Amino acid sequence: MILRSSTLLNSRIYLLFLILFMGGVKLSFAQPELSSWILNPGTAKGYAGILSNVQKVQYSDNFIYITAACIPGYDIGPWKGNPNTPANQNFQFKITRKPVVNLGNPTAIGGGHIGVFSNGVSIFNASDAQSYLNQKVWNRNAYYWEGPSFDTCLGHPAPNGEYHHHVSPKCLYNHNDTMHHSPIIGYAFDGFPIYGACAYAKTNGQGAIRLMRSSFKLKSMVTRTNGPAIGPSYPLGCYMEDYEFVDGSGDLDKRNGRFCITPDYPNGIYCYFATLDEKHIPSFPYVPYTSYYGMVTAGNMGPGSGHNSPTETVTTYTGSTSVIEKPNETVLHIWPNPSSTGWVIGGLSAKTHSRVFCTINNAQGQKVYHTDIAFDPLNPTIHIPVLQMGIYWIEVCDEKDLVFRSRIVAD
Repeated sequence: MILRSSTLLNSRIYLLFLILFMGGVKLSFAQPELSSWILNPGTAKGYAGILSNVQKVQYSDNFIYITAACIPGYDIGPWKGNPNTPANQNFQFKITRKPVVNLGNPTAIGGGHIGVFSNGVSIFNASDAQSYLNQKVWNRNAYYWEGPSFDTCLGHPAPNGEYHHHVSPKCLYNHNDTMHHSPIIGYAFDGFPIYGACAYAKTNGQGAIRLMRSSFKLKSMVTRTNGPAIGPSYPLGCYMEDYEFVDGSGDLDKRNGRFCITPDYPNGIYCYFATLDEKHIPSFPYVPYTSYYGMVTAGNMGPGSGHNSPTETVTTYTGSTSVIEKPNETVLHIWPNPSSTGWVIGGLSAKTHSRVFCTINNAQGQKVYHTDIAFDPLNPTIHIPVLQMGIYWIEVCDEKDLVFRSRIVAD
């Protein structure tokens, strides 16, 4: 049995290695594009009794298919002054598992959904799709004009009932946690991940954890050409064109992202961020902006989009493990995760692994524990000393190779 006692600041973790007596073992590794989604166990319901979070994740070698009603698992509403009501969108988004940079003409980030959060809720860009005198010159900043109608989670429904966020979703992850690297909170339609507000200070995965700073600044201007006068009715910042990109003034590029190492991608990947300022208030441009970094899969954008039924052979990801599950393979599993009672790891074979080495690193990449054990099927346990609450990475190696790597959460 695995037991763990915890206080507000500390927790003790015990890992039990469950030995499956099998022959040769072919191992697979965790893939964030599969394991980052919040799966509905089957019957959990949100607003108006609609199924919440992500109902199904399917995958092939090249794509994932995300099925969701666009309703989160947390409470939403009310929306002051907004007459719209959230409704089941029956979305099925198709996102590449092998994102690549677009070296040609970039795909503009337009209106409507531009990506999907890890709970199946739509991501909208910084605009509310309206402009001064409908001239498309001074485009309205949704956070300023529609912000009063946002609920406490910073979301609201569109006229078609599509609940969405223009800014960092306050109830999806802890906005106030600046001690740990933020989790993946969604994916853009080019397949690159979207993180919360905090990351390593340096792109090489080194340095302290801190808020990622947007490189957009308010312009130093006193008038708007062919636009409304700057003043109490139209303050600086209420239009998107009130901001300008100042290269090097922050951490991120004009798309609100950067290439960097993260806990989920130790070899580095291009990442977008949902930016907050020092007071943890959404910071322009909030989410992916201007254009996509990569190639966008067709069928996800524009009117009537988001209904991509698979036309290829796919496998359903169950979410019960943190690794890819493929037919006719024996894989390592870790469950449950996160957990307040500990974890079980299974899939190692006593016939092929006589000694195991276990290393745990914190979110800053610092080693906090290491041990090695000889396999004893009668007592296959490893006891981990006291750890502070947070996110950790556990690596399990045999005498030859790394055989397992996964994120664990001590809460």
